[in-house]
Amino acid sequence: MKTQVCIIGGGPSGLMLSQLLHLQGIETVVLERQTRAYVLSRIRAGVLEQGFAQLMRQAQCGDRMDREGEVHDGFYIAHSGKMDRVDLHKYSSGNSVMVYGQTELTRDLYEARDRLNGIVIHSAEDVKPHDLKAANPFVTFQVAGEEKRVDCDFVVGADGFHGVSRQAIPANVLKEYEKVYPFGWLGILSRTKPVSPELIYAKHDRGFALCSMRSQVLSRYYIQVPLTDKVEDWSDDAFWEELKRRLPAEVVAHLVTGPTIEKSIAPLRSYVAEPMRYGNLFLAGDAAHIVPPTGARGLNTAGSDIYYLFQAMIDHYKHGNSAGLDHYSEKALARVWKAQRFSWWMTTMLHNFPDTSEYDQKLKDIDLAYLFSSEAAQSSMAENYVGLPY
Repeated sequence: MKTQVCIIGGGPSGLMLSQLLHLQGIETVVLERQTRAYVLSRIRAGVLEQGFAQLMRQAQCGDRMDREGEVHDGFYIAHSGKMDRVDLHKYSSGNSVMVYGQTELTRDLYEARDRLNGIVIHSAEDVKPHDLKAANPFVTFQVAGEEKRVDCDFVVGADGFHGVSRQAIPANVLKEYEKVYPFGWLGILSRTKPVSPELIYAKHDRGFALCSMRSQVLSRYYIQVPLTDKVEDWSDDAFWEELKRRLPAEVVAHLVTGPTIEKSIAPLRSYVAEPMRYGNLFLAGDAAHIVPPTGARGLNTAGSDIYYLFQAMIDHYKHGNSAGLDHYSEKALARVWKAQRFSWWMTTMLHNFPDTSEYDQKLKDIDLAYLFSSEAAQSSMAENYVGLPY
C-alpha cells in the first residue's frame, strides 16, 4: 500500500499524529505490534498539560475529556509532617492541568480514527523501516505470517523505548544520554475515592509517595521501593500500611483503602536520544526520550513532539516549506531537555537516594524549603508543571 506518512506505534502519540494529519487531508497508516485490547489494557499516567489537552480538542477527541476529566489548579507537597500547596492557577498566569487517564485518552483516539476510517493495523510483526535516506522510504511488516509493505514519504517512529524505529538509526549517528535511578515506583490502582481533590507528592524519610487519581471513584497511589523488590513481595495490606506511614496524619485520616485492580513496579530512568531525525525517519515520544514519572512529563513531552511534527508536515504538504521538518530534531530536543531537567529536579528533591551524604541531604531539604519561601520559585515550578509553551 502507499501513503504519505507511515507511523510505527499505535499508542497515544502515533494515534494523535495520525488523527491530526487526517483532518488536514494528509494520508497515514499506523502499524501497531500489539492488539488494540492490549494497548487499551496498559495503565499509564493521567496528568495532561494544557497544551496536550488543547491538542486533543484540535484532534476532535476532547469532548469526553472535557466532560469527565478533572481540572486541577494546584497540587500539594507533603514534607516534614505538613502540607504545602503549589497554586498552579496563581503562579502560571491562570493555567491548570487536566487529570484524565491515558487509557481513556487512547480509547478516544481509537474511536476518532474509527470514525474517519483511519488505517490502524494491529498485530504487525517484524516491522522494519527501509531506505530512510532515500526520497521514498518504505516499511515492511508481517500480519498472520503474510509479508506486507507500505511505501511512503516519511516514517514516524512512535513505537516506544523498545521499538524498532530508533534502532534503525546507525550507531555512529545516534548519541544516547541516560541516567538510571536506584529505585522504582510500586503503583496500585484501586476503585476507591481519592484521598485528596488534588495530587499529593510526599517526601518522607521512608521514601517518596504519590497520591493521584483517574476519577472520583478510581485512585492511583505510588510508593518508592528498591529495585530489588517484586510485586509479589507486596500484599495489598502491606502497600496500604506503608503508604500511610509516608503521609501526614491529616491525609491518612481520609484515606479509603480497598482491593487493588492493578499493581506494578516501574523502574525510573532518564533517557534522551539525539538526533530525533535520520533521513526521512522522525522519532517521537518514548522512542526518543524517557523521563521519571515525577512531574508527569512523559506523555506531555511526546505531545510537544507530535505538535512540532504536525505543524512541520502541514507546512511541507500545504505550503511546500520543509524548514519545520529540517529543524524538527533541534526544536523538539530543546523542549525535551527542559522537561528532563524538571523531572530530574523533582525526582532528586523528593526521593531518598542510597548513600546520600549529609551535605547533599541538607541541600535537598533547603531546596524544598526555598520553594515555599519564594514566589519566583513557585512560579518556575508552576510554569513547568502546566507545560512550557510549544
